[in-house]
Amino acid sequence: MHLLRELYQDDTHRAHVFRYGLLAFDIVTILFVIATSFVEPARWIEVVDVVFGLVILTDFLIRLGLARFHHRVFLRVSTWADIAAILSFLAPIAGEGLGFLRILRTLRLLHTYQLLGRLRQDFHYFRANEEAILAAINLAVFLFIMTGLIYATQVGINPEIRTYADALYFTVTTLTTTGFGDITLGGQWGRLLAVVVMIFGVTLFVRLLQVLFRPAKVRHECPECGLMLHDPDAVHCKHCGETLHIQTEGTL
Repeated sequence: MHLLRELYQDDTHRAHVFRYGLLAFDIVTILFVIATSFVEPARWIEVVDVVFGLVILTDFLIRLGLARFHHRVFLRVSTWADIAAILSFLAPIAGEGLGFLRILRTLRLLHTYQLLGRLRQDFHYFRANEEAILAAINLAVFLFIMTGLIYATQVGINPEIRTYADALYFTVTTLTTTGFGDITLGGQWGRLLAVVVMIFGVTLFVRLLQVLFRPAKVRHECPECGLMLHDPDAVHCKHCGETLHIQTEGTL
């Protein structure tokens, strides 16, 4: 138990390596979910699903056991994302058609936001492009969740959506306001999903574009007013005029 508490909660080198390993596992599971969404179901996919599900279940039970207030764990979005992922990965055991819920595993990336401080410290690229990276993650999470929901609600009743690829194609064309019109969602729920994609998805997409194309800023908290974003060559805070000592690549 002491080792587990160190790996999950302490600030040691071994703990950080372990958490980076969990982050890598999250990314692998997401890539697997996306890749297998476009192929026919097979026995080997079910086996890998079960393995992933057992790993996620073990991780979930360990974090639950280490929590000081167990009931508060269930107030977190990431907890319910993990539960949905566990059920969907282990669905082949129960023979349930919960495959579309696997896309909720993308929410697990949000749980890795606890690593932000360490990522800033260890990787200059992340530190310099943090806003763009987080905006891209938020957009990707929304994109694949909506793709899963559209597929789950339209497959079998909408002849234009037969695969995840069709649902993803519709989501992307709607998100980018291209709107070819070759695929449309039927029924009231379908139209409601389209409205959600157009309103929230376009907002996230525009946010990402703003981050990518606006002048670069560096994160450095002003000791006087707390302003976080400044020009890379700023000597004084634009908000309060306090002298800044922003570290650069040439600073020892």
